[in-house]
Amino acid sequence: MAPHFISDEDVVAVGTTQEKSRQQPTSQDGTKQPLRTIYPFLELEERPIDEVRPVSVIVVGSGMAGITAGILLPRKVPGVQLTILEKTSDIGGTWNTNIYPNVRCDVPSTVYQSSYAPNTKWTSNYAPGAEIKAYWSSLVDRFDVRKLIKFNSEVLKAEWSSDKGKWVVEVRTEGAVRTEESDFLITATGTFSLPKLPEYPGIETYKGHLRHSSNWDPTFEPEGKTIAVIGNGASGLQVVPPLQQKAKQLYHFARSRTWIAGSLGGENLSRDTTKPIEIPQDPVGYTRYRKELENNFFSRFPNILKGHEKSAASKALFEKLMADRLGKRSDLLGAIRPDFSPSCRRLTPGPGYLEAITQDNVEYVAEKIERFTPTGIVTVDGKTRDIDAVICSTGADISFSAAFPIIAHGIDLQKSWRPGGNPGFPDTYLGIAAPDFPNLFLILGANSNSTAGTVPFSIETHATYISKILRKVSTQGIRTITPSRAATNDFRAYCESFMPRTVMSEKCSSWYNGGIIGGRIHGIWPGSGTHALIARREVRWEDFEYTYLSPSKNRFAYFGNGWAKKDVEAATSDHPEAIDFTTYLREEAVSGEIDLRGYLEEPWYQV
Repeated sequence: MAPHFISDEDVVAVGTTQEKSRQQPTSQDGTKQPLRTIYPFLELEERPIDEVRPVSVIVVGSGMAGITAGILLPRKVPGVQLTILEKTSDIGGTWNTNIYPNVRCDVPSTVYQSSYAPNTKWTSNYAPGAEIKAYWSSLVDRFDVRKLIKFNSEVLKAEWSSDKGKWVVEVRTEGAVRTEESDFLITATGTFSLPKLPEYPGIETYKGHLRHSSNWDPTFEPEGKTIAVIGNGASGLQVVPPLQQKAKQLYHFARSRTWIAGSLGGENLSRDTTKPIEIPQDPVGYTRYRKELENNFFSRFPNILKGHEKSAASKALFEKLMADRLGKRSDLLGAIRPDFSPSCRRLTPGPGYLEAITQDNVEYVAEKIERFTPTGIVTVDGKTRDIDAVICSTGADISFSAAFPIIAHGIDLQKSWRPGGNPGFPDTYLGIAAPDFPNLFLILGANSNSTAGTVPFSIETHATYISKILRKVSTQGIRTITPSRAATNDFRAYCESFMPRTVMSEKCSSWYNGGIIGGRIHGIWPGSGTHALIARREVRWEDFEYTYLSPSKNRFAYFGNGWAKKDVEAATSDHPEAIDFTTYLREEAVSGEIDLRGYLEEPWYQV
């Protein structure tokens, strides 16, 4: 007996009038055939499967992270509608706001740049801040990012609208407040974007010059003044040498002890800024040169592990280096050298710093500050020092909380992630998203960046990861994507199991642990730089929860009407033979040189 094929007319939806009125089909031998049913009925969308839905994205910040997003997202996500909101009048982030004397990169300029558009003509191995900003500004123009940036646009609040399926962002420009909406929100505000002045009693009564180093007054003249520098992090160590050369007297108040490293990646590069440096200009030579430098940063992962021989070796090396540079003032070594391992706090090379504090016009003050007076500072030992100007190199808000209220489902990340909130620490999925917050992504969020590797490349992997998600959303009819609570909890458990293996868990205060000795370590990725790269190489789609645009909520509604764009193009073209349906056929297959490891894994833009 010939088979009987049931037509589309025989397929009806459960519960419809059609189902009740239709007669069961009859086969050739007269037997009744059951109706095939589907539930719920799906009204096919008249579109090809690969049609792209425009997705709107707001990126907050135009520092290194925001610029990278502005370059990569439009090239990796077809149809993305990108806006970058920048609160200041120019790009650059840290390198725009930090203009204090001697501000410069403390890692080699060659590795502190993009991997895809390198500058091969840095003026020094450790470039000054202005040159770094100029480099990133050149990328903004080269890749046509400036047209995407709205300057002087300070984000006041971002709130998720479940009804609209969008982020509603309040923005202030020159006193006027407006709202902008987007499908996605990406924070690229950096780790140190909120400078933090110390809260010493009486500081508001001080009548001298008082500034945070990241808010430097370019008109300030230190010549002949008595100056205090508070703090011995990276900026404190950089600002002391030039001030020492001009000040009548300089007091460096250093509450915490710190290790001074020769270099962060073990490189042996000249720090002499008066002589030109030699960087190979041919592509082969340059790439070899950069690989050697950058490999050093990736290979330093063992330095942060408790008990590892490299950690012990670096401790002995830095102690000798510090003693040698202090020279005649070996007595200072006991006041500066910590009892915790190097890398418990971020290492700081501090070129010229140790030499500066040995000078006759510098006093290194380890006693804690008790209070300010209108004319100076009183330490806990009762000593009063009259001071003309105070420079606070006291860091920034290091809670990794949001720089502004980010609200969804009644939860404000800015409050809930701060100490005293619920959970009271930044609770992220892979450092790149947050549970309960749909369509929100973070670049360099908590627990996202490894101490081994380079920051620019880490940012590039963040942006690429986010691009994969945006492509999926724009082509698969997805309304929202949110990391699940279960996946986030599992990542948190991994972090909290790994971190005790690191020297960061020793008794020190750093931005790794929010400035709290013994606090939860949320400043770094739980593993090496290569470990982080592998973890972010592929998106774990099973870790996310989705809602869909189709009224049917059917996850396959985006399949459309059975066509692909190439099918439509071929069917409507006068020259269908010009349409390439077979991008998988390659000349290498004939020659026998094809690499089967990537065979049939077509790039998204070739399919």
